[in-house]
Amino acid sequence: MDSPLFTPLQLKGVTLRNRFVMPAMQRGQCVDGSPTAELAAYYRRRVEGGTALIIGESCAIDHPSATAQPTSAWMNRATLSGWARCVDAVREAGGEMLVQLWHEGAMRVAPDDQTLSPSGRAHAGRINGRAATRSELDAIRDGFVASARMAASIGACGVEVHACHGYMLDQFLWRATNDRDDGYGGDDICERARLPAEIVAGIRAACGENFLISFRFSQWKEVDYTARIAADPAELAALVGLLKSAGADMIHASTRRFWEPEWPGDPRGLAGWVRALSGLPVIAVGSVGINTDIMSLLIDGTEGEVRASQSLAELERRMAAGEFDLVAVGRSLIGDPDWVYKVRDGRFDEIRPFRRADLGSLSWNLDIVNEAHGVR
Repeated sequence: MDSPLFTPLQLKGVTLRNRFVMPAMQRGQCVDGSPTAELAAYYRRRVEGGTALIIGESCAIDHPSATAQPTSAWMNRATLSGWARCVDAVREAGGEMLVQLWHEGAMRVAPDDQTLSPSGRAHAGRINGRAATRSELDAIRDGFVASARMAASIGACGVEVHACHGYMLDQFLWRATNDRDDGYGGDDICERARLPAEIVAGIRAACGENFLISFRFSQWKEVDYTARIAADPAELAALVGLLKSAGADMIHASTRRFWEPEWPGDPRGLAGWVRALSGLPVIAVGSVGINTDIMSLLIDGTEGEVRASQSLAELERRMAAGEFDLVAVGRSLIGDPDWVYKVRDGRFDEIRPFRRADLGSLSWNLDIVNEAHGVR
């Protein structure tokens, strides 16, 4: 297929064979925080089906407050061998792998005093846990850096810093959950972004210039679809400029629907704005190949229909316009591991549709999300 989506991309010392990425998605295949052999095989199978870059599921950093989810992945000394098996499986199949580093913040649900966040709020109307002290912020920052160093030690080509969808680092970026007055919060987006930027800079210093750092952020939150961390292009420019200066190599701009304009009067989505304002490589994501978004599935049970050919045409048009460099495909790849090659070959009628049952029986706590949307 003569398409920009199927051309190679060079990112520092890493060559990706095409522009398709599998984003971090919880699969419930970790035991005591360590990926199982089944998860390694799952990642490998997506690479065999054409995916060039795998981003491992959200992985709690090496800090005790990172998560209380029972099926969560962790990146610590005890789980290194499991993650090494995943990295090796992906590379043997011809792909590359980033490990996504994550902290729940005030989305954590546990009966202890270790639920830490910028200001003790999961969203504007929900107090949960407490505000982290400055020394605790330093320890959390160091936990991100330590986990990145571990990822480098097992051969991962880089990490992705999770700062989206209403979790810890996103809670710093979002004004509704961050009213700190110590230089790490408040009205100035650069102060709210100070901790995320320090984490990126710390990873860069610890892991070297050839280690890839992706930064995933979102305007929307699981608890508030209309939320904004950047009210206008000027604030977005300040944010991505700070991240670029800190050492980020790539921005993963998370949206619910990749084709929707970010601001009135301009057709560009969030990815297009980030690409124009930062000059960095950008990953676009949001309902690729499906006509409904992920939250409609989780909250309302709406599965949606396959829209692979339509997505392909729109992705090609936007990539040709310079809006982004890579495309993350989520539920479509859960449904069909060969989705990329089937799209490449025009075999759209052979694509297996994603179904809610494909998620399996994830033990994932959505209590705060459901509460915010009035679901009981």
